Amino acid sequence: MKKIKEYIEKNKERFIEELFELIRIPSISSEVEHKPDMYKCAEKWKTILLNAGADKAEVFETEGNPVTYGEKIIDPALPTVLVYGHMDVMPVDPVELWNTKPFEPVIKDGKIWARGADDDKGQCFMHAKAFEYMVQTGNLPCNVKFMIEGEEEIGSSSLPKFCQEHKDLLKADIILVSDTGMIAPDVPSITSGLRGLAYWQVEVTGPCRDLHSGLFGGAVANPINVLAKMIAAMVDDKGHITIPGFYDDVLEVSAAERAKMAEAPFDLEAYKKAICVKELFGEEGYTTNERTGIRPTFDVCGIWGGYTGEGSKTVLPSKAFAKISCRLVPNQDHKKIATLFKQYFESIAPGYVKVEVTPLHGGPAYVCPIDLPAYKAAEKAYADVYGKNPVPFRSGGSIPIIAAFEEILGIKSILMGFGLESDAIHSPNENFPLEQFFNGITTIPLFYKYFAEKK
Repeated sequence: MKKIKEYIEKNKERFIEELFELIRIPSISSEVEHKPDMYKCAEKWKTILLNAGADKAEVFETEGNPVTYGEKIIDPALPTVLVYGHMDVMPVDPVELWNTKPFEPVIKDGKIWARGADDDKGQCFMHAKAFEYMVQTGNLPCNVKFMIEGEEEIGSSSLPKFCQEHKDLLKADIILVSDTGMIAPDVPSITSGLRGLAYWQVEVTGPCRDLHSGLFGGAVANPINVLAKMIAAMVDDKGHITIPGFYDDVLEVSAAERAKMAEAPFDLEAYKKAICVKELFGEEGYTTNERTGIRPTFDVCGIWGGYTGEGSKTVLPSKAFAKISCRLVPNQDHKKIATLFKQYFESIAPGYVKVEVTPLHGGPAYVCPIDLPAYKAAEKAYADVYGKNPVPFRSGGSIPIIAAFEEILGIKSILMGFGLESDAIHSPNENFPLEQFFNGITTIPLFYKYFAEKK
């Protein structure tokens, strides 16, 4: 570990500048005008991998955004680690809430501030620099492959086909991912589970055109009012989702496992203070950590319609829209949930509006056994760097492609995240502590060492 830290200290300014070059590319996958940036970012990753020591690297076309692949095979008889990450980032709106320019990274208060600083450019870049260290110092104990995709933030819809078509290229013993987080800087943790996801856009239409709210208000149903009422009916006052059949396949977590989860340190008052709320709300009968780790959810991610500009406009809108997501738990089929939601949402629509539900993307949940050799290797690596054993942690987030990897490639994934809740991923002012960034580069080579030994 001393040699790793010496290498980081010698090269840290270069590491940061190279990461900044990557972050400056506005690779927003959900916005079509940034399509050229996806290719620019893919080519940048190709250069990063080759400069780090990959024997070859290539940008692959898919039906959507590109995938950058790289590899270094030192001995086919040795174990192979496939590193997965994503080059795309979330949109930056509302941009006025940023304290810095989203794609002009800066360092302040010991943190990198920028879109992608954590999710996932910063965390993925740790792997490139850890790989560079192992190659440059002759400490690479196994084969390494990289797969950096450009659609994670929009559901990775093109990646399953890519994996299916390139099974031989992607053969590995384990997939290593840093796109998750830790409980706290002094509480290392390994994500042992991810929730699945189902995501829709709904459209509610009333009259055939916008109407004068004075002349027609009270006689014609307002689609925004109707949509708000329909959404409110989806969750009861005990936090229970009302979609018929929604909970049919939910695997209940045993009392023993819930007790194990409860051992993780958690400060409820600090949690509320960090997000500026006085009280929390969620499904009755479960703790806050259980609600975000082992229970499904229903959330409106966005809602709009009518006039939202400056000043006033007395309009009764023709349409109202919302984007809605459900986080799912193991054994819930996201396609089944998508159908159940569509059927129920349409069934509760009153006759004076029409409703259209459009599925956008989704994916299943994932659970990693904590007795896997790769998990044990990660556990030991964290313990070396942080001075204590990491806690297994089920994340509330979703990486839909992780379950697909197991289904298509037959490979389990180890989720070695270094992000923190305070990093504000997906939000304005995303950031990543430099200490976590450098700790990640320190920890990853130790994973390779212990994994190779266990194999």
